[in-house]
Amino acid sequence: MIAWLSENLALVMFVTMFAVIFCGYPVAFVLGGTGLAFGLIAWSLGDFPLVKLTNILLRMWGGVAVDPVLVSLPMFIFMGALLERSGVAKDMLDASQVMLRRTPGGLAVAVMVMGTILAAPIGVVGASVIMLSLISLPPMLAAGYDKRLAIGTIGSAGTLGILIPPSIMLVVMGEMLNTSLGALFAAATIPGFLLSGLYLVYIWGVAIAKPSWAPKMPKESGPQTWGEVWKVVAFGMLPMTVLMVVVLGSIFAGFATATESAGVGCAGAILIAWMNGRFSLQMIRESIRDSCRANGLVFMVVLGATGFSLIFRELGGDELMLSTLLHLGVDTPWEMLIFVMILIFLLGFPFEWIEICLIVLPIFAPILAKMDFSSHIGNNAWFMPWFATLVAVNLQTSFMSPPFGATLFYMKGTVPPGVSMSDVYRGMYPFLILQVIGLFLCLYYPSLSLWLPEVTGMLD
Repeated sequence: MIAWLSENLALVMFVTMFAVIFCGYPVAFVLGGTGLAFGLIAWSLGDFPLVKLTNILLRMWGGVAVDPVLVSLPMFIFMGALLERSGVAKDMLDASQVMLRRTPGGLAVAVMVMGTILAAPIGVVGASVIMLSLISLPPMLAAGYDKRLAIGTIGSAGTLGILIPPSIMLVVMGEMLNTSLGALFAAATIPGFLLSGLYLVYIWGVAIAKPSWAPKMPKESGPQTWGEVWKVVAFGMLPMTVLMVVVLGSIFAGFATATESAGVGCAGAILIAWMNGRFSLQMIRESIRDSCRANGLVFMVVLGATGFSLIFRELGGDELMLSTLLHLGVDTPWEMLIFVMILIFLLGFPFEWIEICLIVLPIFAPILAKMDFSSHIGNNAWFMPWFATLVAVNLQTSFMSPPFGATLFYMKGTVPPGVSMSDVYRGMYPFLILQVIGLFLCLYYPSLSLWLPEVTGMLD
């Protein structure tokens, strides 16, 4: 028994970690505590020198605290908090609605456009979905929209925030995969807009086929003169669009690093709040408080995962995991990739994206990186940006999938009493099908992810 435990300690550690997490304990402490506990167990068995525990602190400092990529994370979170607190979302919805009021399903299209632009800097699925639901669902239902179409539109638009740059998840994934953050941002851009485009085509199709599901706005509603229209658009849509172009464009063009562009984004968010007359010390204090809470959560999980992954590797976890998969018959590159995609999809039900990224990616990404996908993607050195995009799209799919997807419960917590959980499920099904189509397109056509980082020189 002792001999078997010594040989399979890493596997027992992995299973124990999941079991304790399912008991409801905080993930950050579970990861760090499990790593420390099994380090001591391995030392008692004579398989692990106790002095190596000191490497955890060195890894936390050198790999997390002073990491130039993760420095951008607090600023991106602060930018999202500023935009959320400044009321820019309501302004964007009003402006989008005015621009698209003659379009079939104009209000739903406006919600999708707003979600595509604004959900990205907010970057947290729960915050994006709740914000869009509170702002958009009441006017959509009041305008006579079918509640299933309204719910599906808001839920799918909110989950785009984990994919479209500058996504907080991509920042964390860049650190976990040791890959250029600019390359990840570029790789995720086209897939993100592809999914948004698929959603828009579906909304237009429903609005044309069933006008009663998505009524047009009355002609007398909204601004009546071109001057009023341009004023609404200029103050509601233009500032946020310019901010996103500057933040992402500076990275893609090579003018700024992700950290520098995050600082520019924070300054731009403050400027937008001031231009809209909503800048105040109270708003800044509330934004800082929200950002500190989010940053504390993220970095505690990152630090705990750093200790866990270090002990796991020291115990031979990588080799043991690979041999276990080979024993199960998962041995070719495509079988391994599909296995990881299915695992991530299933983990997307009970876990948040940060937990999945910090648990799964450090274990399976090095294994996949050693396999040969060059015949499909052209150059095996380009694997990580493509893989990161697949993971992001996959997580977005799992968040929307009944019956346990996180987006469904965020929606149910904000919808009016007359909307049942069954309505939420039925509203998500069409958009989930489109999401799966988008995932297969990214899997089958890697150029969707790799073209933009290649032409911008970020894959060199």
